[in-house]
Amino acid sequence: MLAYLVRRVLYAVPIAFGVTVIAFLLVQIAPGDPLNAIAPADATKEAIDGLKSAYGLDRPLPVQYGLWLWRALHGDLGSSIATGRHVLDEVLAAVGNTLVLAGAASLVGVVLGCVLGALAGARSGSVVDRAATVLSVIGVSIPHYWLGMVLTIVFSVWLGLFPAMGAGAGDGWAWDAEHVKHLVLPAVTLGVIPLGIVTRTVRALVAETLQQEFVIALHARGLPAARVSLHVAKNAAPTVLAVAGLQIGYLMGGSILVETVFAWPGTGFLLNTAIFQRDLPLLQGTILVLCMFFVLLNLLVDLLQPLLDPRMARH
Repeated sequence: MLAYLVRRVLYAVPIAFGVTVIAFLLVQIAPGDPLNAIAPADATKEAIDGLKSAYGLDRPLPVQYGLWLWRALHGDLGSSIATGRHVLDEVLAAVGNTLVLAGAASLVGVVLGCVLGALAGARSGSVVDRAATVLSVIGVSIPHYWLGMVLTIVFSVWLGLFPAMGAGAGDGWAWDAEHVKHLVLPAVTLGVIPLGIVTRTVRALVAETLQQEFVIALHARGLPAARVSLHVAKNAAPTVLAVAGLQIGYLMGGSILVETVFAWPGTGFLLNTAIFQRDLPLLQGTILVLCMFFVLLNLLVDLLQPLLDPRMARH
C-alpha cells in the first residue's frame, strides 16, 4: 500500500512539471502583443523596449520560463499587465468563487447522477431506466453555453425568478438567499454535462454488477436487498470515483464559457478577461492554478481508490 502511494505521488511530479511547460508555452505562441494592453498606440520604440525589459519579455524563452517557474515555486506569479495587481491575489479570489460554483454543480452532476444511475441500473428496462437514459443523452448533447442562455431567458427574463449575472452583492461569497439565487442557474448549467456522463456510467456499472455470479449467490443465501445493494455499490465505487474525479476537475477547469455567460467572477471569467486583454502573467497564472487543481484532484482520486478496492494497490 505504501509503495503504491509513493509511486502515485512520484508520477504526479513529472505531470506537474509538464503542466508548467504547457501553461507557459501555450500563452507564448498565441498571436498578439501583450504590451498593447498598456502601451499607447504612439509609444516610442524606447518606451516599448523599457516595458519589455520591465516584464522580462526581452529575454530568451528558456530564461523567461526558468525565472517564471522559480518565482511560481515561491508563490509569485507576477503582476497583471492590465491592472498592475498581483496575479496570485486575483487568481485566489476567483478560485474561491469557482470552488463554490463547482461544488454546487457537483451536487447536480455527480450526486444526482449517481442516484439516477443507480436507480436506472437496478431497474433495467423500466420507466425510470428509460427516463434516466434520455436525460443522460440530453445532458451530454446540449452545449452548456447555449443552455445557460436559454435558462437566462426563461428564468431571468420571462419569469424573473433568478438573477442573470454576477454572484451577489459584496466582495466575498456568503450563504444567504441573495447569493444562492445567483448560484442556481450557473450551477445547473455547469452540472448538466457531468450529470449525463455520471448517470450513464453508474447505470452501466450497476446493471453489469447485478448480473455477476456473486450477486446471484448473495441472493441465494438470503441476504436482504439492502446488504446486496451495499456489495454492488462497493464493487462499482472505484470506477465511479475515477469518473467523478474527472468530472469535478472538468467543473473547475471547464467553466470558462458558463462563467462568461453569467458573468460569474471565477477563474473562467478571469481567464476569458486575460485572453481578450492579452495579459500574459494573469493568463499563465490562471492556467497554472487550474491545471494544478486538476493534477492534485486526480492524485487524490488515485490515493482514495485503494481504500475502496485494496486490489488496486498491487498494480
